[in-house]
Amino acid sequence: MKPDSMKPASGRTEVAVLLVLGSCTSLQVGAALATRLFPVAGAPGATVLRLGIAAVTLLAITRPRVRAWSPAQWRAVVLYGVSLAGTNGFFYAALARLPLGTAVTIQFLGPLTLAAALSRRWRDGCWVLLALAGVATLGLAGGHSGGGAARSLDGIGLVFILISAAFWALYIVAGSRASAAVPGRGGLAVAMTVGALAVSPFGAAGSWRVTAHPHLLPAALGMALLASVIPYTLELAALRRAPRRVFGILLSLEPAVATVAGFVLLGQRTSPAALAATCVVVAASAGAALTARR
Repeated sequence: MKPDSMKPASGRTEVAVLLVLGSCTSLQVGAALATRLFPVAGAPGATVLRLGIAAVTLLAITRPRVRAWSPAQWRAVVLYGVSLAGTNGFFYAALARLPLGTAVTIQFLGPLTLAAALSRRWRDGCWVLLALAGVATLGLAGGHSGGGAARSLDGIGLVFILISAAFWALYIVAGSRASAAVPGRGGLAVAMTVGALAVSPFGAAGSWRVTAHPHLLPAALGMALLASVIPYTLELAALRRAPRRVFGILLSLEPAVATVAGFVLLGQRTSPAALAATCVVVAASAGAALTARR
């Protein structure tokens, strides 16, 4: 193959790298904005705002023709929406108690465990064990915040983020089925709506309280766009330009991006042991993506 013939593919991959890094950065900036809403809206209220605003935005863009959907398509999209509600709702509940980088790192156990369960290869099981070792180290190391005083990780926060990790695994399966059942972004728009409705009983009152604080409205809008609309759009564009294996390796950098975002945007300091544990989880995730079957 001539060198010149490889340039288009190489260029597409380079663009994909920028797209995935942009997606990871956007997602974590959106999460940082969400923490500013917690004192007024609470974690469930912030989740309602995120999914609700994102749903309205995507519905306006896609205008899905839901009347033509079959019952099977509706079931796939509703399950997708429930998985979105669980993933985001419990993640924000954990984020109110855990540092951003720690929460995202532990949450990666969900897709890693799913990949190993679907693969049934001993090699993929080893990647999960390596990630578990990193998370265990993270739990023992605790973390640092604000003033720099060391503290152990919140137990309830750990439970919340593990539940979010389980919902993330469900999200991957449900999202794959929904995207196959409903091509385009129409399924995502309706799933966002379902997710917002599912969380509304717990967060509607909190989300409404934000309207009494106009200075928080830009943060709510920014959170929805940066944490939902923009990342999903960038990731879809990246998947069209790079193989799934490359995409998975790039996405594995998300815990590291979250740790940096937590430090820069929220002043959350991380101990050297916790940093090392995060690197272990990133390595396990990247390794799983690198050795995954097609």
